[in-house]
Amino acid sequence: MLARPCMRALGRARPARVSAAAVCRAAVRPALASGYATVSKGTRHEETSARSAVINVLQNLGSKREVQQYLSQFQSVSSQKFAVIKVGGAILTDYIDVLCSSLRNLNQMGLFPVIIHGAGPQMNKLLGEAGIEPQYSEGIRITDGPTLGVARKLFLEENLKLVEALESWGVRARPITSGVLMADYKDKDTWKFVGEVNKVNTDPINAAIADNYIPVLTCMAENNEGQLLNVNADKAAAELAKALVPLKIVYLSEKGGLHNKDTGKLIEAINLDEEYDRYMNMPWVIHGTRSKIRDIKDLLDHLPRSSSVAIIHPESLERELFTHTGAGTLIRRGTKLHKASSLSEFSDVHKLKEVLVRDREGLDAEAVVDRYLDSLKGKTFAAYHDEGMEALAVVLPPDSSSPSGLAHLATLTMTRSAWLSNIADNVFQHLKNDYPKLAWTVKQDDENLTWFSEKADGSIARQGEVLFWYGIETPEEVRELMAEFIQHGRQMFGDNNLESQLHRAASGALRIKDVAQKLQQHRESLGQQTRSFSTSSFSSRNMQRVRSTFGTPTRRGYATTTNPNPPLGIKNQDKDYPSKIALIGARGYTGQALIDLLNRHPNMDLRHVSSRELKGKKLAGYTKRDITYENLSPDDVRRMADAGEIDCWVMALPNGVCKPFVDAIEASSHKESVIVDLSADYRFDSSWTYGLPELVKRSKIAGATRIANPGCYATAAQLGIAPLVPYLAAAPANPTVFGVSGYSGAGTKPSPKNDVDNLTNNLIPYSLTDHIHEREISAQLGREIGFIPHVAVWFAGIHHTISIPLAESMASRDIRQLYQDRYNGEKLVKVIGESPLVKNISGKHGVEIGGFAVHSSGKRVVINATIDNLLKGAATQCLQNMNLALGYAEYEGIPLS
Repeated sequence: MLARPCMRALGRARPARVSAAAVCRAAVRPALASGYATVSKGTRHEETSARSAVINVLQNLGSKREVQQYLSQFQSVSSQKFAVIKVGGAILTDYIDVLCSSLRNLNQMGLFPVIIHGAGPQMNKLLGEAGIEPQYSEGIRITDGPTLGVARKLFLEENLKLVEALESWGVRARPITSGVLMADYKDKDTWKFVGEVNKVNTDPINAAIADNYIPVLTCMAENNEGQLLNVNADKAAAELAKALVPLKIVYLSEKGGLHNKDTGKLIEAINLDEEYDRYMNMPWVIHGTRSKIRDIKDLLDHLPRSSSVAIIHPESLERELFTHTGAGTLIRRGTKLHKASSLSEFSDVHKLKEVLVRDREGLDAEAVVDRYLDSLKGKTFAAYHDEGMEALAVVLPPDSSSPSGLAHLATLTMTRSAWLSNIADNVFQHLKNDYPKLAWTVKQDDENLTWFSEKADGSIARQGEVLFWYGIETPEEVRELMAEFIQHGRQMFGDNNLESQLHRAASGALRIKDVAQKLQQHRESLGQQTRSFSTSSFSSRNMQRVRSTFGTPTRRGYATTTNPNPPLGIKNQDKDYPSKIALIGARGYTGQALIDLLNRHPNMDLRHVSSRELKGKKLAGYTKRDITYENLSPDDVRRMADAGEIDCWVMALPNGVCKPFVDAIEASSHKESVIVDLSADYRFDSSWTYGLPELVKRSKIAGATRIANPGCYATAAQLGIAPLVPYLAAAPANPTVFGVSGYSGAGTKPSPKNDVDNLTNNLIPYSLTDHIHEREISAQLGREIGFIPHVAVWFAGIHHTISIPLAESMASRDIRQLYQDRYNGEKLVKVIGESPLVKNISGKHGVEIGGFAVHSSGKRVVINATIDNLLKGAATQCLQNMNLALGYAEYEGIPLS
């Protein structure tokens, strides 16, 4: 498998859309509510179940195989050698619950990180209150007698605070405030009572871990005379790490890593062996940053190459420890790579052959690799590998005459050890340095798909293959590359069939020059008609689309989806590049709202609008083309479907009406086109995908062709209840939703529920039991939910008051944090403190959730949720589903302000 990057060592999964701490709290905390002692004294089954629950949750961050691989690595060393975690003072103030949640999860898996904390911000505050002006020299606090007194008292208090917080989370922790760090005066005349660690006594740490306690240390040291000395927390953590030799050293920082002060961008990795001098010569690397990098190099020079330092946000602790993607800034000594441009430059060609054979299955593996190597003789290529060839990349550089300058990554192979020692990232850093533009293909079921997406600027999928690229910036280049991949796919960018690849390599078919020529031909064949479609918005919007196909929201701020459906407009090589849309049933308010959204969408083209009442009238508000309302029958739809005229059908019909139209499409020769149904007809059909992206896996929606759009009441109610489902009291104590909608929810057909005169100074209840949304909410959440709908005099917007009985006593603050964690990164869900108001949500495309009023018993909470029933309750959500299913960025065409 040489024609595509091949990495079998570890599995990959999509990045989680919520923090690991939040998911783990929701999944595991009920089982541990009575504290760690209960678990530790329980049965082996209880311990195993709790551990499995945590591991299952971690698989939201990485694949099961990946998590297990790292867990096995961590458990292969003695407990105190797993990790040293330095906790900054700001973390203890602002993120203590997040930290405790993560540490509890690690502890539940049998891991005992050694914690050492500082208290800088708290120290500055107390000194200010005492009228003491902090003094520094070379970035180190000068600690005179009064300052030392304040520091000693503060460190004891902060240590106890963290230990008690961990205990409240069911984690046994032991405070260790002396007897570990021994020190000499750094320079008494300059820094007064500041110490420089000269010895670390690990006995108290080992004893704590042997007793199943997580050790929690302060950064106070003492000299041989027993004098307390203040030690810089980073330096104390480094000396502790030198003594314990852990696999991981983690510095938790509210900034989440080191940032390049010239660009403002996060530095994801620093390989000291190759980049230390370069960073130290950068003009912005001064003062604290310079000292930090220098001290980390000194630390890692004393440790095995397997050790690394990560500077991360506390919310990213599990991601850093258990995934290749990691988080924040990873600093390691690195592995120097060798570069070869011909086979003769390899010192051991036999070893090269072995490396290539290890990823090739079948009895003919050696013969196939021999032919592959023969095909490289006399060709221009660049190979990157480490000394032991744990990692190997082969790149076909761009032809000198190529206008695009696009290189092709033909081969990439990694061993497990290369993954765990981060050589894979080092290889890609070299590729990005040497090749500004690079493309490569991966099988869509590749176990490392997410890792590739982290390295790419964009991607597109087709027939089980994914094309990734970086460095392509202009809309035209992106458009053409995508079109070329869809038309020529494997022939141009790689193939998992090595025999076919060899034939093409030998004949020069993989030359980037050929790609460039074909792209130019494609540009000419497309002509002005294609480019005339939304070119002004393509740069910002379509770049978001192509990046988000397999993107990572935590770093790029857009949806993460795994989409097997290419945009059909490209697939069909239609000159009208945007996807072609038909709207069946457009007279209602929702249809009009969707038309407005489609009019702004750069990659969707509304072709047909059907309405019996409006037949023959011109569609107003759509400016891309002139459209006249039609009265399409199921036979008309069948004819259009057979002709492949439509990529996506939107059914905006009343309940019970759309089945004949769906049946017509199902019976056509193009039944693979997407259908999104806005009615309730298919919301309970298991063969259809329920399209609520914030609660249903986006990959499932992206892979669907039959999507049931949720109801407006049901969307807001589910989002308002979902984070608390693990905490619900047992039946028959079920949540109750009191919902009030504006009269647009009653439709355009005149009735007492949309008669403004009847609604003025009035509130109309209806369908007080067994409403269709009551059944929908209950089915999706897996719990019986009571729903009581009403209609009021305003036009658009829904307000829910949701009463939720809880299985255990909870505080309002903790509940709100659950919601904030659960919907972190969701662009259309906003969690606020106060109760949201309808007037603030009308005309907006999201949902607001707030209130969080807890009954005095602590076992019932009332939550409010608001939604515009025509937008996120219908049209906006429909467009989210259409975007995902058609291969566009989830929020394409949706105003997010």
